[in-house]
Amino acid sequence: MKKYNFLRVADTVITHIALIVVSLIFLFPCLWLILASFSKSGSIYTYKGFFPSGYSLDTFKTLFTDTAMYNYPQWFMNTLQIAVFSSLIGTFLVILTAYTMSRFQFKSRKKIMKGTLILGMFPSFMGMIAVYIIMTQFGLINNLWGVILIYSSSAPMGYLTQKGFFDTVPYSIDEAARIDGATNLQIFLKINLPLSQPMIVYTALTSFTFPWSDFILPKLLLKEKDLYTVAVGLMNLGETEFSRFAAGSVFIAVPIVILYFILIRYMIHGMTAGAVKG
Repeated sequence: MKKYNFLRVADTVITHIALIVVSLIFLFPCLWLILASFSKSGSIYTYKGFFPSGYSLDTFKTLFTDTAMYNYPQWFMNTLQIAVFSSLIGTFLVILTAYTMSRFQFKSRKKIMKGTLILGMFPSFMGMIAVYIIMTQFGLINNLWGVILIYSSSAPMGYLTQKGFFDTVPYSIDEAARIDGATNLQIFLKINLPLSQPMIVYTALTSFTFPWSDFILPKLLLKEKDLYTVAVGLMNLGETEFSRFAAGSVFIAVPIVILYFILIRYMIHGMTAGAVKG
């Protein structure tokens, strides 16, 4: 018995030590980036070892006031517009797709699901050349709505988690509502949708975070400097503007961190509910 207790305590201690070490490994780059954002010189070449030689708040002031060459406020608003509208439209499409695949039986339903799984195995950047050609034909290069359209239209491909959530809602509820004369639209809007609040919040948040930090698609479709997103704009900063790069990276992370802390309970509930069935 004592030996068992000793092994259990040792396992707990080793596990906690391993988790602390891993946490410190992941924390160090974040800490380094935050300290770099307060660099007084602004250049990475003046660092003493890993950390800046002097600290100042001027970098954050410059980030929002010196917009002649690097218009960070405009990049931030572009990113916000893309992320918000992509999240709203994408969430709407994902929920409709998941609900349809969960609640209705139709021809080729299984084939569509298998096709979605197969297509999901390929990285999205493989189709970037085709996307660029299509956007060129539609005249949507250098257009924020062109980027929003791509994000929104590709969102339903990730419907499986949401479908798993709808699968957990008893179908007998739908049948009882039909007996009372409810239509499919009424069942969706008045019964299933109110029950899906955690999943809707989870879907909206995940649909928001990807466009918020994505680099490849905006870089491909947005060529004008005033249309850059934050990710694209920061990558075009000069070598002597590293502290501005760090400050911009820290500031763009703040809204996401706040959203995660506010909506974490919905995130956990949505992920676990959607993982019950496939």
